[in-house]
Amino acid sequence: MPRYIFVAGGVMSGIGKGVAIASIGRILQSKGFKVTATKIDPYVNVDAGTMNPIEHGEVFVTDDGTECDQDIGNYERFLDLNLDTNNYITTGRVYLSVINRERNLEYKGKCVEVVPDIPNEVISRIKKAVKISNADFVLVEIGGTVGEYQSVLFLEAARMMKIEDPKSVLFILVSYLPVPEMIGEMKTKPTQYAVRSLNMAGIQPDIIIARSIIPLDKQRKKKISTFCNVLEENVIAAPDVSSIYEIPLNFEKENLGNKILKKLDLKPRKSDLRKWKNLVKVIKSSRKNVKIGIIGKYFRTGKFTLTDSYISVIEAVKHAVWFYKRKPEIVWLSAEDYEKNPHQLEELKDYDGIIVPGGFGKRGIEGKIKAIEFCRKNKIPFFGLCLGMQLAVVEFARNVSKMKGAHTTEIMTNSKYPVIDFMADQKILLKEKKYGGTMRLGEYKCKIKPKTISFKAYKTSNISERHRHRYELNNKFRNALEKKGMVMAGINPKRNLVEIIELKDHPFFLGTQFHPEFKSRALEPHPLFREFIRASLK
Repeated sequence: MPRYIFVAGGVMSGIGKGVAIASIGRILQSKGFKVTATKIDPYVNVDAGTMNPIEHGEVFVTDDGTECDQDIGNYERFLDLNLDTNNYITTGRVYLSVINRERNLEYKGKCVEVVPDIPNEVISRIKKAVKISNADFVLVEIGGTVGEYQSVLFLEAARMMKIEDPKSVLFILVSYLPVPEMIGEMKTKPTQYAVRSLNMAGIQPDIIIARSIIPLDKQRKKKISTFCNVLEENVIAAPDVSSIYEIPLNFEKENLGNKILKKLDLKPRKSDLRKWKNLVKVIKSSRKNVKIGIIGKYFRTGKFTLTDSYISVIEAVKHAVWFYKRKPEIVWLSAEDYEKNPHQLEELKDYDGIIVPGGFGKRGIEGKIKAIEFCRKNKIPFFGLCLGMQLAVVEFARNVSKMKGAHTTEIMTNSKYPVIDFMADQKILLKEKKYGGTMRLGEYKCKIKPKTISFKAYKTSNISERHRHRYELNNKFRNALEKKGMVMAGINPKRNLVEIIELKDHPFFLGTQFHPEFKSRALEPHPLFREFIRASLK
């Protein structure tokens, strides 16, 4: 019989519900259980594909092409699972499904109501994820914060499941305990209010994970226990850590795994987290650093830096650096600064490697092209991801193949040398402004040429990787680019599309049309990132 663990957040967003779920899942895996995880987003968007990454964070893509919340990436990195569309639920998806069913007379003429039909649709989707994965546990993250109107129906679904089978459902609240600087004391009142809000939805948390800048003391634990109706032993301290990969070990210090099993009438089990402990040991003990610059556009929001826009890239770099027992130093570089002040490109010589990640739109494009040219000429290891690969082709076409004005038609529709162009089957959709879900999405096969950097990294000719883009290297210009030294190292065999480009006589100059960062794992770094860091170490 599967068990369901619902995780909700209190006080404020961004306190780590997704990482908490991933960590709990890792602990349960270490005890021999099969686990899956589902994210519920309160957005009316059908998926995350049309959301602004500066506001929402990275759009993660699964093998089946689902554009989803970045927390699905956290689940995959921690649990070493390939999740799919069944693990992602949004308000938009739920309502769209219910409306379509009503139109198709699947409700057999009865009155369709928000309650119970919307919660029932949520429940059916959660149970479908369990059925497909055959998991012992499904961990369900309810997005947003308790007390928000948007999350009420999801909490209602969880409450209904608890009534249906009380012994198979457990509730965890991840709440924040602030320590106001002017007071100097950790405050529990916001968490008390969060629990009251959850109670108003008919739910009593079984376990409270108390997030704060410092560990919870006994006095605060007792206070939360008294006012929130939770046993003191089930108030779990979750202080800030230097690396999210420490969290499963911190949870196990408080025996969280067995406390969950006890609540669900299961016998305690020993956990085997040896590999995880070795990873954390490397993270904490590594001293020699590798300095990697990321030239992006989705990281500035006012006076703040939002790294969530590139979270999978960041984590993939970390995984690869830790593989070599080094310490990652990741620095954000502004493409727009290089457009305004080209002399600043000299700073790239201070870096061991440079990454240009994916993105859309024209902002900062010329700055990125200038940076790519600088890396090519100065033999600085360069790794281009999706848009980064496309701009590497543009730079090479302009400056090596002498195609003056070469560009991508995403930016310049009338370029004489459209070396990057959108796919033919997208023309009608783009003309009709149907942007949502129209890209080449998800997993596609790639055939790698022997004697290339890519073949050395993968150690095989046949791979598959995840995509999220509309534009491709224009095959009309392939021969001209190859004559000047560009290596088409990876090709999609079905559609004859270029997936990987490389340059010879360079320590590492490689671009991928796909997003390798989506398949990197904490205990198994992606081969291309590993090879990029190996070159950067030199």
